[in-house]
Order: sequence, then structure tokens, then C-alpha cells
Amino acid sequence: MIEVVLVDYRNAAQAAALVDLLDAYARDPAGGGTPLDASVRAGLPAALAARPQAFSVLAYDGAQPVGLVNCIEGFSTFACKPLVNVHDVVVLASHRGQRVAQRMFARVEQEARARGACKLTLEVLSANAPALRSYEREGFIGYQLDPAFGHAVFLQKKL
Repeated sequence: MIEVVLVDYRNAAQAAALVDLLDAYARDPAGGGTPLDASVRAGLPAALAARPQAFSVLAYDGAQPVGLVNCIEGFSTFACKPLVNVHDVVVLASHRGQRVAQRMFARVEQEARARGACKLTLEVLSANAPALRSYEREGFIGYQLDPAFGHAVFLQKKL
């Protein structure tokens, strides 16, 4: 049975699970194919704990951590309310196709509503068809205001 919990970043076991799952994602081609830097592994739980706008959920199959979602609260100026960006979604290969992400999203949505958020946002690589199907099942759709201007495109500029 899958259990989903809100992460306590100061709990050593949960912090280790978060880092290990995120590292597994980073090593996967969908996550870039490169392990997390040692400084990230060492500092991430404390850095997240220092940010009240951050929260994460872990999924466990018994005692084994099998899924992770990291979220960062932002703000919608159009709604004058918080929004929650789903920043990372990780499900171990051994547990994919078992609706682990669905269970984690339910907990994310519960926390987002408790924070007064008006919406959830996320980014996904366009060729990641299984993730896209999962997100669509959860109600995520492409973002647009006026169809004449098309859908939103996620861009980045590294600093």
C-alpha cells in the first residue's frame, strides 16, 4: 500500500529519501542524465527547510521511498493569490504505472488549497508521453489566455 506524507525537511530519514529520489531523477535521461552535485545533496534539505514557500511530498511503499514531488509557492498577480509550482515529480521505475503520482498529486493539491493557492503549475518535456498522460489525468492542461496568442512556452536563462 502506498502512503504519501508531507516532508519534514529536518527529519533525517525523509531528507535522505528526498535527496536519493531527486538524484535518481537527475541521473535519468528525463532529468538530464547527470547525478546531483555533492554540494546539492548535502545542502538541499536545509535549503528547502529555510524556505517557507517550499514543500515536498514523499510516497512510500512500506518502508521504501518510491516517489517525490517538490513544490515551490509562487504568486499569481492576475488572481492576487498564491500558486504552487510543481517543480519535480519522481516515481521510481519499479513503481511507474501504479498511479503513485496520482496519490502524490492529491496530497500536493490538499496542501496547495490549504495555502490558498489558485492553481498548480508544472513543466514537462514534450516527448515525455507517460508523464504528459499522467498530468492530463490529473487535470493539467496547456496554458493560454487568448488562443490567438498560442500556448505558454517555458523558457530559462541560467545564471
